[in-house]
This record gives sequence, C-alpha cells and structure tokens, in this order.
Amino acid sequence: MVPRINSASVQGIEGWLVEVEVTLAPGIPNLSIVGLPDTAVKESADRVSAAIRNANLELPLQRITINLAPADIKKEGSAFDLPIALGILSANGLIKEESFKDVLILGELSLDGRVKPVRGVMSIATMARDRKISSLLLPLENVAEASVVEGINIYPIATLPEALDFLNGDLEIAPYRSIDPLNTLQGNQYEIDLSDVKGQHQVKRALEITASGGHNILLIGPPGSGKSMLAKRIATILPDLTLDEAIETTKIHSVLGLLKNGVGLVTARPFRAPHHTISDAGLIGGGRFPMPGEVSLAHNGLLFLDELPEFKRNVLEVMRQPLEEEEVSISRASASVTYPANFTLVSAMNPCPCGYKNDPQRECHCSAMQIRKYVSKISGPLLDRIDIHIEVPALKYKELSSEASGEPSAQIRKRVEAARKIQLQRFQGERNFFNSGMTNRQLKKYCVLDEAGRNIMSLSMEKLGLSARAHDRILKVARTIADLAGEENILAEHVAEGIQYRSLDRDTWF
Repeated sequence: MVPRINSASVQGIEGWLVEVEVTLAPGIPNLSIVGLPDTAVKESADRVSAAIRNANLELPLQRITINLAPADIKKEGSAFDLPIALGILSANGLIKEESFKDVLILGELSLDGRVKPVRGVMSIATMARDRKISSLLLPLENVAEASVVEGINIYPIATLPEALDFLNGDLEIAPYRSIDPLNTLQGNQYEIDLSDVKGQHQVKRALEITASGGHNILLIGPPGSGKSMLAKRIATILPDLTLDEAIETTKIHSVLGLLKNGVGLVTARPFRAPHHTISDAGLIGGGRFPMPGEVSLAHNGLLFLDELPEFKRNVLEVMRQPLEEEEVSISRASASVTYPANFTLVSAMNPCPCGYKNDPQRECHCSAMQIRKYVSKISGPLLDRIDIHIEVPALKYKELSSEASGEPSAQIRKRVEAARKIQLQRFQGERNFFNSGMTNRQLKKYCVLDEAGRNIMSLSMEKLGLSARAHDRILKVARTIADLAGEENILAEHVAEGIQYRSLDRDTWF
C-alpha cells in the first residue's frame, strides 16, 4: 500500500498541488525524502520522527521513503510535516487510505506533535477551490485566512493525534466559519486624517488628483514642511479594497508570513515606506529562492520613498519595470517567478542639498551646479514615470496656529470614488483602469484639447521650458482634473492646472 496525501507548495504567489507518497520497505530503519526538497523539507524527517514518538504513536522500524510529486518542482518550507506524518501512520495501518480522498493537508509539526502555522495558505486555499478539493486540514492559526475563500471546508487541527482521530472518524470537528469578508472591507477607520494638516491647500489638491487617477507624485519641500505627514494621509482618501484586491494583497503578505494570527484578510490598502539604505533585492524582491519585495508588498496601495535622491541609483533604476508593467519578474537558477506590483509611487525630496531653496525664512547656499547634480540623482526615465511634481512650502506661524480644520478625508474620498467610477466606465475592456496608465492611442482618443487648451499647452512648452516628456503627463493629469470636475471634455483651465504640477521640468528650477 502506498498512501497518497494531497498537500501544496507556493510558487510566486500561486499554489501548486503536491502529492505526498509514502512507502515502507524492509531494511535498516531510515526516513528519506525525495522530490527536490530544500533544507527545511529535508529536516522534516527529524521533526516528523520526534513528533510521532512524542505523541505516543508507533513509528515503523523500516526504511521509509517519502516522494513529493511532481519531482521536478522545488519544494520549500515546513508545510509538508503533517501530511508526511499522516502518510507514515497510514502506511503503518493506522489510517485508512480512503480517508485522504478530496482532502488537502498542511502544517508544520513541533517535536511534541503540536501543529504550527505555515505560510502561503491563502494561495493554497484558492488553488484547492479551483481544483474542486472540498476540504482543507490546517493549523488553527491559519484557518481565518483560508476561510475567506468560499466553496471549501476548513478544518482546524491543533495536534497530530487530533488529525489522526479526525481522519479515522473518531473525532468530529466543525468546519470553520468566518464573518462575511465584504463587511470587513467596508469603511476602514484611520487614526490619521487630511484635516490634521494645516494649510497646504494646493498640495492637498495634488494628493486628491493623485488618488483619483493613480498618478505617481513627487513632493518637493524643505525639512519640516510636512511631506511625510501628507504622504501618510493619501491612504485615507483612497477607496476601500475590493474583495479581489484584498485576496491578491493577502496572498503576497501570506507568502512572507506577515499576517498576524487570527487575521484572515488584509483590509486596508498597504502603505510601505522602506528606508533609503534598502537594496535592490529588498525593494524589488529576490534572493536565492525568489521572494516578494517592497514594491509587491505595496500592491494595490502606496509605496513611499522619502529622501528620493538618497536611494542608490541602481535601486531606483530597477523600479522602472514595475512602474511600467505593474509586475516584477525575477529569474534565478532555482526558479522564475512573477509578482504583482500595481502601486502608486509617492516620493519626497528636498529642493536642494541643504534643503532651503526658495525658503523665505532660511538662506540657501547651494549653487546651480550643486542643485542640478542633486536633482540628477533621479534619472530621466524614472522622473518620466512621475506625473506630478508639487512644491510643499514651509508653513508660516499664522497657518500653524490657526484653529480652522481642513476638509476631512471622508469628504475628499467621495470625490475620488466618483472620478474612479468614471475611469472604470471609460476603460471598460481595456488593460488599464486609471488615467495614469493611458497609452498613446488612448491619449489621442480621450485627451482631445480645444483651441484654448492647445494654445495654453503651446505657450507653456515655449515659455516655461517644459520638456517634451512632460506633454503626455500633463494631458493625463488634466484628464483626471476634468473627471473630478465631472467634465466630459478637457478644458483650458484643466490644462493650466496640470501644467502647475511639473516643477522639475522647468528650466527656471535650476
């Protein structure tokens, strides 16, 4: 008899079905695992042996061979401990082979037989549902995550003997039932709000445009002007995650083991703010066995890069692929994987090396050459992918001491949601969903200017020294401004406002 138990592994953020086969043969007692196991899987032999003995169960005194099929895919992690242990017990006659029919089993074993949580359960549960597998046996800490996927029974398992009794029908475990995931996604409450920020009305307007059209934004201002404070509050004006977005975001966090125990779903849009000392592998993802980086953890949310020129040049350059294609492809000798990376880039920088260019209160001692060298740390191709450059001036005492509160985030979010609804209708059936991702064909179709708009654009290109690459960015931003105003056509005033958000493209900056 060769018991076959369904288990699973994760490649990228997708689950792969793995069949655990167990056979016993006469000879010196030994337990070997084949099928391209990594170190953690090879060490499973010692954990399983100890867990079976310490749970007062009989370990066969024979040659035990475990095969993880398909054998040409690398197997990682400790999730195979429980199915391997149950397969050995079945081969020894303690579990009927038919008990494993239509069941998928995951779990790491401690030496005393307790079942510990594993990574990537959301991806595996989705794969199991698609393959019509009806039941999952999982560690207790993972059931909330898996139960978000409808159409599959989730059974929590705490110990190896408990799993044995359940499969033999000696123990009844009720399937886990979670609350409706859609309810958890509605009306996220934030401790911060845009109304907390004094003044900065023009910057807040730029943030509203950013959130509405999915535009990347660069905040430029002296130290202490509130750039980080403003960036953190963009999430408060973004629409709630849809269920599909939440599941895909949860898969990424689950693969890295970032979900807290009992948390089944990422309900708020991610906000990631890596330090400028991060490596390119940390930002994009990588490693010997590829894992997601910060750009993927920011999927469906925001990636905030503070002090943008301080990041290493090669780190910034590798962001060009995810900004353009909304995904990251990583190739290694062991595997090639693709991770989603559809995020809004929010970045901040000082206007010059000392930070006080154009500051009325502090004198700047930087020369034009120093400023140019500082700004040029951000390459043209990367800057070309940032639609909005907005200056964040230092506030005066009168503004800081004002008791008046600004417009709350909830009110701004309503306008953002209305503008996004217009874009979803406009791009129905297209690859992109937001104005920021419009192709040249779409620009010609949806961004037609009247004579007044063309005159303003022409005059600005000549008088302000705007670069050619700024032209399309201005059109995309103007399209979003028109959507916020509920206008079908782009008017001259929308073009004029869009031109204001291209600070670094002006010759006068230097």
